[in-house]
Amino acid sequence: MNTPTLLPVVNPNLRTIEPREMWEKYGVEALITNSYVIWKHDDLKKKALDEGIHSMLDFPGVVVTDSGTFQSYVYGDVEVGVSEIVEFQRDIGVDIGTMLDVFGRPDMSREELEACVEETSRRAEQSLKSAGESMLLNGPVQGGLHEDLRARAGNLMGSAEGEFRGFTIHPVGGIVPLMEKQRYRELFEILLAVRSTTPPDRPVHLFGCGHPMLFPLAIALGADLFDSAAYAIFARDDRILSPHGTVRLKGLNEWPIHSAALFGLTPEEVRNMDSEKRSVLLAHHNLEVTQAELARCREAIRDGSIWQLAEQRSHASPQLRDAFTWVLEQLEEIPDGPVGVSALNLMASTDPVRSGGEKLSDDIGARPHILHLHALLSMRWRLPGSWWDGSGSDPERVVLIEGTTPPWRDSALGAVVSALLEEPRSVIMLSTPLGPIPFTLEDVSPWCHLDCPDDVWLDSYEDEEIAEGLAELGLAEYPLVRTERCDMPEGERVGAVRDWLDRCAV
Repeated sequence: MNTPTLLPVVNPNLRTIEPREMWEKYGVEALITNSYVIWKHDDLKKKALDEGIHSMLDFPGVVVTDSGTFQSYVYGDVEVGVSEIVEFQRDIGVDIGTMLDVFGRPDMSREELEACVEETSRRAEQSLKSAGESMLLNGPVQGGLHEDLRARAGNLMGSAEGEFRGFTIHPVGGIVPLMEKQRYRELFEILLAVRSTTPPDRPVHLFGCGHPMLFPLAIALGADLFDSAAYAIFARDDRILSPHGTVRLKGLNEWPIHSAALFGLTPEEVRNMDSEKRSVLLAHHNLEVTQAELARCREAIRDGSIWQLAEQRSHASPQLRDAFTWVLEQLEEIPDGPVGVSALNLMASTDPVRSGGEKLSDDIGARPHILHLHALLSMRWRLPGSWWDGSGSDPERVVLIEGTTPPWRDSALGAVVSALLEEPRSVIMLSTPLGPIPFTLEDVSPWCHLDCPDDVWLDSYEDEEIAEGLAELGLAEYPLVRTERCDMPEGERVGAVRDWLDRCAV
């Protein structure tokens, strides 16, 4: 299955949308159902054992099952054993099963959560053994709100090994109570903590997360899989999903978001339907919108714009916006601990030099690939080994050329040559919205391909901002001269300067 993706929750007793229709109409490649519910009901249990789970659900794609842990959170203790539920999932032909972990609520004490982590880890080896050779297994990561416990749990589950393999996917458990109360900052803090220790080649699954507005930021931070019954639950409550939040059917005159399911119908006509027909219709809409947003996210990953999409979606709610700005703060000022480890890994995994334009926005300086780019610049850029006149001593000054636009070979070259003729030992810098850069990098994206109004390039920055950028390049000790564009000078030495610039260019 292609990730990131949603596993729609299918209740074997109540199928609002048939799995076959999900596969054929909406391109759903995988779904999740509850093995504990099937195991507990004799008729479902017999049918699943006789026919296999794929035939029982009439679904040709990937079938994932939960183990009953969430039911223990909602209803109390489950009645099935650790090995028994894994063996049952294996026997009914599940593709990816889930071990019976211990649910850690956010309101538990640290001691209780430590016990959840340790007990879940203790069950890992036996669960992997019970899965056998044919079934892949989820290894959930618990730990509540404590990032160090989440990181420890990620390490324990990530290193667990069975006879045939370790865990295939690491779901993040115990987060539904946070999402129910829109505690998104803590949700993403947990995700970063888990990602700091789980093997990078294994997908991470946000258990119970299924609202489209959360997908872009979660994906940008490393989530691969989502599951939710929200498409059906919200529909039964006359609520429709959108990437911009949740909308109630009551009071709507027009649709704020369109779908094939709602085409040709007005909100008033839908309100006048009987409740069963209406909930099925809205469930189709919700699933369609969810799939469309995930397709949008996958395409954003391909073209490198997932962070821009996350920023756009962050305005869907104050709580989500707060979470997004918190993430930016972690990226700009790397904290100690698991969150900081993930932030560094996130930056290091990005491709800093990209083709195409980069849209300018307030958060551009905190995007991981931009931070990576500046880190590489500060670590790897070096002063020229010699100057155009053949001298080899330290620079005499730094010259910052302002008010010019890309391509700088056209707009700034006259000022560059003039400055070097005046003082050969000049470090030539260009002023950009992303900070000062060496002229030798004038043709490197994203600096030369910022998508922004022309007058942005004409801005003059404060001395403190410029000094900070120069300090990162080790240029703070040299005198600074600020200048603007000018015509190309004439003279026999101009050719020598331009030849030297060509040799220095990246």
